[in-house]
Amino acid sequence: MTVLANARLVLPNAVQHGWLRIDDGRIVGLGTGDPAHGPGDPALSAGASDLCTAAPDSGKAARDFSAGASGRGPGTPGRRQGSFDLGAGSSGHGADSSRLGAGASSSGLGSSSLGGGDSGRGPGSPRAGVGGSDRSADGFSSPDEADVLDLGGRYVVPGFVDMHLHGGAGHSYQSGRAEDARQVVKFHRAHGTTTMTAGLVTGSTDEMINAVSSLAELASEGLIAGIHLEGPYIAVGRCGAHEPSLLRDPDLSEFRRLIKAGGGHVRMITLAPELPGGLDLVRAAVDEGVVAAIGHTDGTAAQVKEAFDAGARVATHLFNAMRPLHHREGGPIVAALNDPRVTVELINDGVHIDTEVARLTFTTAGADRVALITDSMAAAGMGDGSYTLGVMNVEVKDGRAMLAGGTSIAGSTITMADGFRRAVTVVGVPIEDAARSAALIPARALGLDDRIGSLEPGKKADLVVLSDDLEVEKVMKDGRWS
Repeated sequence: MTVLANARLVLPNAVQHGWLRIDDGRIVGLGTGDPAHGPGDPALSAGASDLCTAAPDSGKAARDFSAGASGRGPGTPGRRQGSFDLGAGSSGHGADSSRLGAGASSSGLGSSSLGGGDSGRGPGSPRAGVGGSDRSADGFSSPDEADVLDLGGRYVVPGFVDMHLHGGAGHSYQSGRAEDARQVVKFHRAHGTTTMTAGLVTGSTDEMINAVSSLAELASEGLIAGIHLEGPYIAVGRCGAHEPSLLRDPDLSEFRRLIKAGGGHVRMITLAPELPGGLDLVRAAVDEGVVAAIGHTDGTAAQVKEAFDAGARVATHLFNAMRPLHHREGGPIVAALNDPRVTVELINDGVHIDTEVARLTFTTAGADRVALITDSMAAAGMGDGSYTLGVMNVEVKDGRAMLAGGTSIAGSTITMADGFRRAVTVVGVPIEDAARSAALIPARALGLDDRIGSLEPGKKADLVVLSDDLEVEKVMKDGRWS
């Protein structure tokens, strides 16, 4: 069993200074204050809510993540320097209150209760550990077996969930090669993304079927959370970085071949609902358990609303590659923002959308409906130069990916950590809201929020340790440090 102590826990509705207990790859308890003390101990911050009936007194000295963390010297009583070197020591107090959001002070000692609130959860989502004082789960190891790690006041956020990406570190999912996919996952996981889909852009029928079949094997291994088909049933006039000659109208026969090749691992499909047969394909996707997403569309607000009524539940990278908003015809943007059933994806890189537009989206839809995504391509984590996205040639300059010789943006070069950090520090989203949009909301959109997306007992121990500046310092997947 592992206990992460002296952490600023970014929970769905608040930031709390406390500890997190992990056993057998899952979160089994969390609480405020010092894990060496029980509830009501003076070590608890004034007014902080007790989250456990008993804190895990391991009988062991805690290991510091790095010497000098949170202002403590290596000789502080009751602590010994640990083996994790996470770089420069964090003070544990540097973030200002605007970044912490409601329920937390700049010292990380939150006072808001975790009970009661249910924000960030969709209908029917689990409420493990919410509403009562006992925040532990059954079946954890004896406390005296715990390895207590002192995080020195660092943030702990749920592992990021990216429901829309295509590549990274010079590799792409489009190739269908297992090694390429593994390198993409390795790169993004190092930057805090513990769950991700594999996004494919438009290709020929055979190319897409072969790629889906190959990626399905990796999904069976648990390497990826499924496959996202971005195309081929999208509008030519809003195709973005897709090859126009390969686009086609929705074809139920072809779609079913793709579904069969995926062996149950096709998780989402993006399409333009105004195309002939578009609504039928939305219904077919829903019947197959596939998330239907509206994107790369020139549809009117009424046409897109029909798709939502037919079961579509996601708007793919809102604002990008879709009919723009007009005061006499709101188009897909207004239809999506006005529909409480719909999750809207947002590429928060400062390139795809303006900061004020990002702020407007959070204000209008709320963090409970915004899913931060990367839409990253092979150039993520790489330098400027020439790359490909599907069959399209892409030039990257100053981190901005554009179709070679064209004006269309061709995906991003960011990580989820970049988009999350920018949401907090530039857009001004409270950190707990940004964490929901980077983890719980995409997990909910993919139907995975019963097991990932938030720091709650019973969920997988997928988490990220962040510095005061919200830089990734350590990543845990399934209870193991990556």
